[in-house]
Amino acid sequence: NEILAHLSGKMRMYRISIMPGDKVKLEMTPYDTTKGRITYRVKEGQTTT
Repeated sequence: NEILAHLSGKMRMYRISIMPGDKVKLEMTPYDTTKGRITYRVKEGQTTT
């Protein structure tokens, strides 16, 4: 599935950059599963829960 996501407010405020290939955490809306918000960029070597 393909998801269109934008940066959350704090990521935009602190200018955290996302590059292609980065692993991120998403918040998805229950109403439209093709849209979401990037809330966290996972650093290399770090696992998500």
